[in-house]
Amino acid sequence: MPEQHFDPARAIAGTGMGGSMDLGVDEAETLERTPGGPDGTGPQGKPRSLWSDAWRDLRRNPVFIVSSLVILFLIVISLWPSLITSGSPLKCDLAKAQEGSQPGHPFGFNGQGCDVYTRTVYGARTSVTVGVCATLGVAVLGSVLGATAGFFGGVGDSVLSRITDVFFAIPVVLGGLVLLSVVTSNSVWPVIGFMVLLGWPQLSRIARGSVITAKQNDYVQAARALGASNSRLVLRHIAPNAIAPVIVVATIALGTYISLEATLSYLGVGLKPPSVSWGIDISSASPYIRNAPHALLWPSGALAITVLAFIMLGDAVRDALDPKLR
Repeated sequence: MPEQHFDPARAIAGTGMGGSMDLGVDEAETLERTPGGPDGTGPQGKPRSLWSDAWRDLRRNPVFIVSSLVILFLIVISLWPSLITSGSPLKCDLAKAQEGSQPGHPFGFNGQGCDVYTRTVYGARTSVTVGVCATLGVAVLGSVLGATAGFFGGVGDSVLSRITDVFFAIPVVLGGLVLLSVVTSNSVWPVIGFMVLLGWPQLSRIARGSVITAKQNDYVQAARALGASNSRLVLRHIAPNAIAPVIVVATIALGTYISLEATLSYLGVGLKPPSVSWGIDISSASPYIRNAPHALLWPSGALAITVLAFIMLGDAVRDALDPKLR
């Protein structure tokens, strides 16, 4: 058999039809270095992950950009309200009650003579704190319980399903009126605890369904056949592929919890004076809506913008993480 010599000036590539074609060295090197294209591969031919695809889509989504900027601004003024206001939300002057805009007081004064602008700025701290803490508590508790029930199944899964059915039957506002009416604390923690208590069943159902779907995949069965432990299966194979729906629902729910805190404070069972809350300001300004509508419109507008920003963020994250929408 004659000896074959490799010609460095030419390269052979399969055509996919059983034949071959000649490529120049430059062309062969170009194919070898080609970065990812529309076939779902990244640089050097590596497949892109769901998270990298989601981040690429989010960066190009104007809804995500606008909502993120609004939320970033809210977080900044929640942490450092003195950056945009130098007054105190508890400093009031009855002589200026219900007065309109004045130099240094662009939003005017409420019925107690407090600066509406200062109270609106400081109210963002309460809303963001309640929303973030309640969402984290609901996500952690609901995800752990739901994932455990979905992974192991059996009696524990059945018991958890019946417990969640009971919690779903409790109206949220009515439950807040009953449970928080006996609380005398002025801190945000009773309100956060109430939201976690009634909010975890939703995340639990989402996490349970995601885990049940993920554990039936072939790669999980292969890892189990190779002797992987339950903890390794959950942490390395199931959780990364089942957490996306939980993140989407939790992001949207964050805006809902902010609205719920304002509703409970408006009804008088959430936060109570001297706490600063948009719900408290809306409640106190309601009787004076004809004489001083500005005292009601500014905290109401801030609440609406905040809730809308978190809902828009959740919608953008959902669109990026849902493969069916691609």
